[in-house]
Amino acid sequence: MRQPASSVLRVAVSGAAGRMGRTVVRAVAQEEDLRLVAAFGHARALGEDAGEVAGVGPLGIPIRPAEEIEGLVADVLVDFTAGPATVTNALRAVRRGVRPVVGGTGYDPATLGALERACGEQRLGGVVAPNFALGAALMMRFAGLAARHFPHVEIVELHHDRKKDAPSGTALRTAQLIASARAALPERAVQETETVPGARGGVWEGVRVHSVRLPGLVAHQEVVFGGPGQVLRIRHDAVSEEAYVPGILLAIRRVMELDRLVVGLENLLPFEG
Repeated sequence: MRQPASSVLRVAVSGAAGRMGRTVVRAVAQEEDLRLVAAFGHARALGEDAGEVAGVGPLGIPIRPAEEIEGLVADVLVDFTAGPATVTNALRAVRRGVRPVVGGTGYDPATLGALERACGEQRLGGVVAPNFALGAALMMRFAGLAARHFPHVEIVELHHDRKKDAPSGTALRTAQLIASARAALPERAVQETETVPGARGGVWEGVRVHSVRLPGLVAHQEVVFGGPGQVLRIRHDAVSEEAYVPGILLAIRRVMELDRLVVGLENLLPFEG
């Protein structure tokens, strides 16, 4: 096993036995400036070697219960635990002086506010992102720019049939960025009537969102803008978990430079203007 350099970042992974957790373990194991120092996960995987679970061979890091984050010694905690436990784990990490990088969706303002205050009090960087694919971050950024000129817009997000939440966190974040960018809600051309309830999708931040769940899909989103005589489509397709690796690695390294919580990977990318 490689020896870490003096500037190595100590990384812990929570949700290490899950689909994305395994992806993070594999990615960290391949980077010269990163070293896996702890792994936490579901009861069924406790005691197993995180490297073997991830398919990269033994790393000497057993998967431990999440409660042990209370005693964590690391630089960064990457957390892909599902549900409310994600923010609980992040708060535990911040109390230990460990910077959280959280892949999560659907947090209410109060929950995010608690994490934001904790990071601010400790002057500690943190990152929360619904999607770590760089292409998805660019899609959301471009959607915000386009909304200034095309106020009529709808979002269609498509995922595999094992995804439990709908709409996706990426769709909700995109709708927020669109709502922040456009001056006002566009007027309806007609008073709509739904013959089938829900046929026109749901509404978030004034933006209609449609969710598709089918086997064969991975993670896809299209933002469709309409204007007089023209249609603009911005689409991103993630076809495997590897799509998220560059963004996760970027967040792990950039969080060390922050002294506050940042929400959205797009806010870590350099943009001119």
